Amino acid sequence: MHNVAILVHDKIALFELGCAVELFALPRPDLKDWYQCEVVAFSTAPLVATGGISLAVKPVTTLADYTMIIVPSWDTSGKPVPAPISSELVSAFKAGKRILSFCSGAFLLAGLGLLDDRKATTHWRYAEQLKALYPLIRYEDDVLYVYDGNIGCSAGSAAAIDLGMEVIRGDYGYRVANHVARRLVISAHRQGGQSQFVETPMPETPGQFAEALDWAVTNLSSPISINDFARKARMSRRTFDRRFKRTFGLSPKEWITTQRLDAARQLLESSRHDMEKVAERSGFGNAAILRHHFRQAIGVSPKRYREQFSRP
Repeated sequence: MHNVAILVHDKIALFELGCAVELFALPRPDLKDWYQCEVVAFSTAPLVATGGISLAVKPVTTLADYTMIIVPSWDTSGKPVPAPISSELVSAFKAGKRILSFCSGAFLLAGLGLLDDRKATTHWRYAEQLKALYPLIRYEDDVLYVYDGNIGCSAGSAAAIDLGMEVIRGDYGYRVANHVARRLVISAHRQGGQSQFVETPMPETPGQFAEALDWAVTNLSSPISINDFARKARMSRRTFDRRFKRTFGLSPKEWITTQRLDAARQLLESSRHDMEKVAERSGFGNAAILRHHFRQAIGVSPKRYREQFSRP
């Protein structure tokens, strides 16, 4: 059982708080052993969020009962962290508990030294400030989120959902993550290394890539030439590469690999095919190539993933 605390404070950012609540605090009786989540504060007084909205949350004096702590936002000035929050978060970190920051929440973790010599990120508008205040951080520019050890940091706003979905996928597997994504009406998987600066969130022309994407997804088990991919979109290769990257934040080759990894995950969770068959059906060709991409993108072997997430 995962016991989650969403740690809030005065002037909390409502959007990031809402993301944390929707992902981890919303009851999901159709999912077994779902997160048990509470919104907490080291204060007994009502809090005021952005927009002047008053919040009444559970007052606490310790975080010892929680296995994961989420910090949706924090002050970016670098002022000292209140002693109770400091001691409890440091204790949680030393105990190996998972700690997530959304957007400016990275400033709290950085202020406690928890991000020293670790990869971290935040919203692009706070990046230079975070790097200047905390130079020991190995700051990752222009990514959606990073996960380093037991700490995860997301960039601003909607990237909090991407980090949260990665956590859910790691805890419950691809099928459950897809279920949650469908409920949220979002994409189930955007990799952390994708850019914060996708200039065109939607294709410039309706259906511009739709036919090409559908063709690629239905042909993942076969070799896919990027030149053929471009022809399906009725573009020259050069124009296709440029517009695809601008639209999706990934190169066509990276996008295909991501789709194949998703297909492999589904096969590992829902079938008993051996690794060669999984590799063949997901388009990686052989088990060695599958293992390479799986370890590179997910951090575990396909076999270990199946052991953790396979479903009857």
